[in-house]
Amino acid sequence: MALHFSKEEFSKRKNDVLLSMKKSNIDALLMFRQESMYWLTGYDTFGYVFFQTLILDKKGNVILLTRAPDLRQAQNTSNIENIRIWVDKDGSDPTEDLKIILDELSLKGKKIGIEYEAYGMTGRNALRLNKSLENYCNIEDQSELITKLRVIKSKEEIVYVKKAAELADRALDKAWKYTKAGESEAKILAEMQKAVLEGGGDYPANEYIIGSGHNALLCRYQSEKRTLSTQDQLSIEWAGTYKHYHSAMFRTILIGKTNPKHIRMYEVCVEALKNCEEKLKPKNKIGEVFDVHAKTFDNHGYSKARMNACGYSLGSTFSPNWMDWPMLYSGNPYVIQSGNIFFMHMILMDSDNQLAMNLGETYLVTENGNERLGKQKLDLVVL
Repeated sequence: MALHFSKEEFSKRKNDVLLSMKKSNIDALLMFRQESMYWLTGYDTFGYVFFQTLILDKKGNVILLTRAPDLRQAQNTSNIENIRIWVDKDGSDPTEDLKIILDELSLKGKKIGIEYEAYGMTGRNALRLNKSLENYCNIEDQSELITKLRVIKSKEEIVYVKKAAELADRALDKAWKYTKAGESEAKILAEMQKAVLEGGGDYPANEYIIGSGHNALLCRYQSEKRTLSTQDQLSIEWAGTYKHYHSAMFRTILIGKTNPKHIRMYEVCVEALKNCEEKLKPKNKIGEVFDVHAKTFDNHGYSKARMNACGYSLGSTFSPNWMDWPMLYSGNPYVIQSGNIFFMHMILMDSDNQLAMNLGETYLVTENGNERLGKQKLDLVVL
């Protein structure tokens, strides 16, 4: 078994969680976020789409409750020793299996924290869990307990993020190489993902965003694959991914004759990104980073074209998306700290003129400022 992190790293993480649990006065934590399980134990799976929880009590006991397909997944990828299986059958209720574990840990009547903000915690699962634990113990939402610990990256994690950034750079090389009139978006996507996988990377936690023509104004993946026209615009948002750690980038590439309005939008995006870089420093609040982003665009008359957020934290995330807590939006009080990783995206979508311009980079916050992890040029590329 080869874990992604050292025993010392996992031990520190567990101690940090136990300390946070003690401060929150909870006797146990039920993890439903796959990111929490991966960070704490190395457990790597997409089995969280079914009912699955990792229990950690204040004594340090760790027990995983999952389905049979994930037994060996946990054995091969994690340091979890105590794995319990709930059986698939008509009318099965895994919350009853969970209560058996809680009884073993003497948690009846105790205070238990639950990660409700989790993609595997569907509305039905939450209702079923709450009903099962009613009159059994005291429960409270502790969705951010581990998330707030994960937001500061360790030295071992930063190594993976920087590798992810290298892979993102390689993918951009492929995008520039294959972006030309008459080429399919599908070919561009295939070559970009190929660069990441051949470089030892992973699938990203969500699809790459790609769109040309009218679809260049979209901020989400959609299934149409256009062939580029002689005069066109191509927007791509992607991430290099390594050991589930992400480093994202965003670009709009122009094909053929340029529109002066495109040039102006690009210049303002660069100005906004530089202004955000200056604000992305320890002790500042991330809401202040958004404010300089908004002020830059608004001063140039792009208030209707900009977004209401300009980025978010990145790290080890699982489907359906690579966005992590916290997000850069107005009033967010989170204080920036050394070891944060943030993706900052400058997005302009001019619906009136059907023009798009995007520029995004990932940054590591350092003691005195920040480091842009991508090493590619920020120039507007016209092919």
